[in-house]
Amino acid sequence: MAYTGAGNLALDGPDPRIHMPSEQQELTQMTPEHYKPSFEESMYWAALEREHEATTTSAMEASHYSGLHKKILGRGEKKDDSVSDHTYPPDKKHGSEPRIVSEDERHTAARALRTAGWVSVFYLITTDILGPYSAPWAFSQLGYVSGCLIFFFFGAIAAYTGFLLWWMYLKLDSARYPVKTYSDLGGRIYNPIVRHGINILQSIQLLFNVAVIILGNGQGLSQVAKNRVCFSALCIIWTVVGMVIGQIRSLRNFGWLANLAIWMNLIVLFCTMGVVAHSGPNLVAAVASGLIDSPADAVPIVHSAVIHIPFTNQIVGVMQIVYSYGGAMLFIEFMAEMRRPWDFWKGMVCAQLFIFIVYMLFGLFVYAFQGQYTVNPANQGIATFGWQTATNIISFLSALIAAGLYGNIGIKVLYVNVLEELFGFPSLLSKSGRYIWTVTVLCYWSFAFVIASAIPQFSNISGIVAALCILQFTYSFPPLLFLGFQMHVDAIEGDRPYEPGMTESPRVDSWGNWSRWKRAITKYWYFKLFNLLFGMAALATAGLGAYSSILGIINGFKDGSHASSFGCQSPVA
Repeated sequence: MAYTGAGNLALDGPDPRIHMPSEQQELTQMTPEHYKPSFEESMYWAALEREHEATTTSAMEASHYSGLHKKILGRGEKKDDSVSDHTYPPDKKHGSEPRIVSEDERHTAARALRTAGWVSVFYLITTDILGPYSAPWAFSQLGYVSGCLIFFFFGAIAAYTGFLLWWMYLKLDSARYPVKTYSDLGGRIYNPIVRHGINILQSIQLLFNVAVIILGNGQGLSQVAKNRVCFSALCIIWTVVGMVIGQIRSLRNFGWLANLAIWMNLIVLFCTMGVVAHSGPNLVAAVASGLIDSPADAVPIVHSAVIHIPFTNQIVGVMQIVYSYGGAMLFIEFMAEMRRPWDFWKGMVCAQLFIFIVYMLFGLFVYAFQGQYTVNPANQGIATFGWQTATNIISFLSALIAAGLYGNIGIKVLYVNVLEELFGFPSLLSKSGRYIWTVTVLCYWSFAFVIASAIPQFSNISGIVAALCILQFTYSFPPLLFLGFQMHVDAIEGDRPYEPGMTESPRVDSWGNWSRWKRAITKYWYFKLFNLLFGMAALATAGLGAYSSILGIINGFKDGSHASSFGCQSPVA
């Protein structure tokens, strides 16, 4: 099963998809490449994996600190064998004997590649989100009360769905049958069609994320240039920069860059809050964004608890809040790189609290001072040119890190899981694969430029991404996946216990028999019904969000309130 994880960003090392030595690839290959384990097998080996992690984590940590102490003192470091103490039952089912190396050595090699802790996960989740810059505009569409309630509601259910993903991962992942991506989880619970569908949707989201970055940076650069350069040309500049960055296949050193991006975002937040509190709104950007017809039409700033505007406009505002909780797409990848995946909940909870508190307070603060003139993204609504330029430049650097992250992962997801697996393209490790990678990068960033320049409406295009992609990974898929997971678990209770090396299936019936469906449905039926309705409601919300965003795009072009496609007029300058 192809590895498309992004969690290795937590490490200060190369991307194991590309740079893992062939010896380690051989050691970590537990079973034949195309073998799909049964649900019972996955749960059996996952239970042993969790037991192994619980008994060895403390020994590994003690060895780590002991080794660090010896390095400081200049002494040699003794090899740590703590992870090899656990013995797994032999499994003759897949012809794994005779082995070149022992099962414990294979397991040790697989475990050695997992080094991330929950603090790294916290940084990566908060970096994965493009930032809180859309939160003030969301409040300008919803108002104080509605905005706060929706921020809290979506944050709470994002935490719930995050726990669902975490629990399924713990129950299905093992060194023998690893779950490395979101699509792996979908394929393990349902079928390969679901896995391929998730991979394609993930590629689409990452492509649109890159397009949003190009559009946002193009807007910022047009403000720095005081609209003296054609906007589409500025977008081309960022596209070319992205093409150059995209040639780097390794994600080495992205761990500390991810941390740096958080601090740069915080600097922009604090600068924006400080400036808007002592200056008026950016009326030029408000006119360019279609908020007013001309600066002469400006009226005193208005803000209220509830905003009375068309419902579809408010839905686009809701999609900006959904965008804030869009890190779930990579949760599985992050867990796949953790030394102890059980601790993932700590990083996830801290990240969700950070997003909820910081993003919401920032949105409330800026909306309180700019009201109906709030621009998306918020820092481009600063009226003082010097501060506006400073925050734009810092945002450029932060966006370059995000562009490198999204572009690299997105192209690898596209290449490994779609081009290589479905269409038989050569491996990325081959010489021809390297040439195809270069062409793929150029095409990928070109498509992103077309999207950004064709639809220069930041709020509406980000609303489409949130509705069609982000909302699925964060709110629709987890409850529907957990529904299938729970049905499998309850159906297994009537089967014989799984044991390694079984020549016959432990199942007493199949999904073609009503008896299996009865066991799967009747137990905890109310919880299954809740998750089913939850998933359906999320899908309906996604449809409503997509409709509202598309309608906003159409209306924006129709009434001429927004910049034209592939034009030279900036959307904010």
